[in-house]
Amino acid sequence: MVTPSNVHILGSFDAALGALRDNVLMMASLTERNLERAFRGLFERDSELCAMVIADDEDVDTLEKQVDKDGIELLMRFHPVASDLRGIIATMKLSANLERVADQATGIARRARRLNGGIEMAQTHLLERMAADVTTMLKDSLRAFTDGDMELAMTLKPRDRQLDALNKEINQQMTDLAQKQPEHLNIYLDLIFIARNIERIGDHATNIAEDAVYVKAAQDVRHSHPANAE
Repeated sequence: MVTPSNVHILGSFDAALGALRDNVLMMASLTERNLERAFRGLFERDSELCAMVIADDEDVDTLEKQVDKDGIELLMRFHPVASDLRGIIATMKLSANLERVADQATGIARRARRLNGGIEMAQTHLLERMAADVTTMLKDSLRAFTDGDMELAMTLKPRDRQLDALNKEINQQMTDLAQKQPEHLNIYLDLIFIARNIERIGDHATNIAEDAVYVKAAQDVRHSHPANAE
């Protein structure tokens, strides 16, 4: 039989955990929006969108601080059992990864705004595949986390390796172009750094997916590699 005091404790814990998750979901929504705007700002040469991304980054930072505060309070007040403990820790780690994705989106927006102030270069669109891939990776990692979809989560690591390969390819192309057209060196350097921003977002999406596995199955799959991986 559940006593009234137990009902109160359970209700308080569930309410606090729900608030924690709501803040993380809000972070995820803002981060996805910022990333989408950063890419549009780059490919559509829309500096106003870039400015929105830069301005909204502070909101993501504020939410991350709130998630950390609430998560620590949950751990200290309720001493949750193993499954809840994993969920709280993973949610706090999700928040940290989202904040870093938002930082990378801001980096893209800053460089895109600078590129928009100069001549339009067709090579900018060489980044479109990377942008599309990482946008889908982030969406899938968040879906894997919220739905506990381990099968989807396990697809992220091989996709991240493909993104890494694209980053290397872009880096080489831009380096070659910079040697042939040194007058556009700064433009090609900005594109190289944007590609690096995208590659790092892929890393964070993979981290989120790995945490999804940790919550669902209590397995730490970080740094694990299939036998046939290079």
